[in-house]
Amino acid sequence: MNEGLRKVVWPLAVAVLLLALWQGAVVVFEVPVFLLPSPLRVAQALAEDAGLLFAALLNTLWITVLAFALAVLLGTLIAFAFVQSRAIETAFFPYAVLLQVTPIVAIAPLIIIWVKDPTASLVVCAALVALFPIISNTTLGLRSVDPGLLAYFRLQGATRWQTLRRLRIPSALPYFFGGLRISSGLALIGAVVAEFVAGTGGTGTGLAFQILHAGYQLNIPRMFAALALIAVAGVLLFALMAGLSRWALAGWHESETADAAPG
Repeated sequence: MNEGLRKVVWPLAVAVLLLALWQGAVVVFEVPVFLLPSPLRVAQALAEDAGLLFAALLNTLWITVLAFALAVLLGTLIAFAFVQSRAIETAFFPYAVLLQVTPIVAIAPLIIIWVKDPTASLVVCAALVALFPIISNTTLGLRSVDPGLLAYFRLQGATRWQTLRRLRIPSALPYFFGGLRISSGLALIGAVVAEFVAGTGGTGTGLAFQILHAGYQLNIPRMFAALALIAVAGVLLFALMAGLSRWALAGWHESETADAAPG
């Protein structure tokens, strides 16, 4: 079995095993559906409420994509500023850390009040959650250049822009793509948490509202179905970023070469 097929088959086999154990435990112990629905009951709820849940999923994914794009843009620009000056990095990096460790649920109500547009407020909240991995990883990558190559560029009289474009950016790409894998999932988490805090309702609602609404109605199968969609969306986002990293780095960076893959 080749490596690519193994990476797909083994996780799927574990998932099937866990679902079978879950289904068997619910049936054997006669667990009430309002406590823990079986996987089959969750699948049934997903099929019955497919229109409602998938519309909510699209809304949540739209917020996630916008927030992720904003985080990538801002995080990359901030990292470029940090790498140009140690003084700038020393002065402002602690505030990036402060932004990371501050719970989004604590500041989301303020953002929702300050930003009048509902969609924009959710995007800002989710982007704040996803921002730090981009800043941290990209800054680390831009600084992780070979000292000998950096000295050679300086010896040749390369400008800051030439050094950044020809040396620092290529060296930073593996770190940058690592940040993308982390940030994409955090953008989804931030979007869901922001929806919870905002308590949005009406036709333009996301999966967080569906979870809240299902909880109020004690419709636990629908709640689990919405959670399952969030989990699958997170996995697909991570896989998409991993595929993008593989495409960009394959053939020239050791992290994506065949020899680097585990046996």
